[in-house]
Amino acid sequence: MFAIGKDFAPPLKLIAPYFRIGVIFYLVAMVALMNFSVDFAYQEMSIAGWVHLFLLGFVMVIIFGAMAQLIPVVLEVGHAVVDLYYVILPLLGIGTAGMVVGFGWMPALLPYGGMLVLTSMMIFAIEAFATLRKTSINTLTVKTVAISNSYLLIGILTGFAIALGLSGSMVIDVESMLKAHVYAVLGGFVLLTIMGLSMTLLPMFSLAHGFDETPIKRAFRLVSIGVGVVFLSALFSVGLLAWLGYLLTLIGVLFYMQQIYFIYNLTVRKELDIWAKSMIFSFGSLGLSILLGIISVIPSLSSVWLHGSMWFFMVGFIGFIINGHLYKIVPFLVWFERFSPLVGKEKVPMLHEMYPKSQATMMFGYSSIGTLLGGLGLLVQNEFLFKSGVSLLIMGAIFLYLSMSKMLGYGK
Repeated sequence: MFAIGKDFAPPLKLIAPYFRIGVIFYLVAMVALMNFSVDFAYQEMSIAGWVHLFLLGFVMVIIFGAMAQLIPVVLEVGHAVVDLYYVILPLLGIGTAGMVVGFGWMPALLPYGGMLVLTSMMIFAIEAFATLRKTSINTLTVKTVAISNSYLLIGILTGFAIALGLSGSMVIDVESMLKAHVYAVLGGFVLLTIMGLSMTLLPMFSLAHGFDETPIKRAFRLVSIGVGVVFLSALFSVGLLAWLGYLLTLIGVLFYMQQIYFIYNLTVRKELDIWAKSMIFSFGSLGLSILLGIISVIPSLSSVWLHGSMWFFMVGFIGFIINGHLYKIVPFLVWFERFSPLVGKEKVPMLHEMYPKSQATMMFGYSSIGTLLGGLGLLVQNEFLFKSGVSLLIMGAIFLYLSMSKMLGYGK
């Protein structure tokens, strides 16, 4: 269970909007996939719009909300200025919407949306660094928070430069800057944050303890260095250096998966609840993404393998690891706020009773089959399979939203 006292815990009214709005962005992102065909190109502005909708609106919003609660858990200190989280969400939400509209229809909006996103992320990173200074703890997860937030700042600054370039306000090499931006944010912040927090959350929820942490330490170093190498290679247009960064990152991710395997083998709780199923599907998708990514580097093959790799990484791995954890984190936050004061005075619900199991099952079923069908549609270039998968993902996203509403409203 979370080792945190009430003095450090942010109020539920601060955190709940992040989760509610995050799953709304997820639903919108799944619906938006209906507008794309299987032969898309990454250079399309609409694709950039969807990627930002998914990563900023869903992934970043959820991560920021989770970090508002988990940073005190990891650091064992209160936030430096917790009220800043009331400001971060509207800035990030409005900025994301502005960027998506800018990519899709009005490029002139990109700098304005980008400025709001940049401001929100700088506030988040500065508050996180200020909180880090209050702690004397120096665990791997603490280091991960520091390094990932550094990459976040670098990534968002390069992203803002791209927005200025696309709007005509600045002359830059957009292609090179785009690679630096994507790798800093996706590999440097999102991947490192997931790796760091999973070392807190996975043992906590699976009741696994006493495992060897050597693989995750190697993974952290290799991914951190690999992302930095790719970033520098893109910034200075040194193509050969990028392959070294890709290789270091790949080896780091493989060490991370080895660590997950060690934790799985020590798992005490063997029940396949919605969280466990989501974790299995998530890491299975990560393995498939790595395999397809390796195949995609063969020069004679088409780009469909890379499309499949990114699909399973984003929709399969990132989507399921986040959504699966929501069914653990949100019930606890609600229980902690509304029922923990009643312990010893009256009967209180158990955490597993506080999420709607039928809706969660429907979410997992629709989303997992939809992810597999959509990925298969991309790989075989079949429009019907892809759109069928997207339709199922939309249904899964609807059940996720319904589940979130019920969990957040429990005990009111």
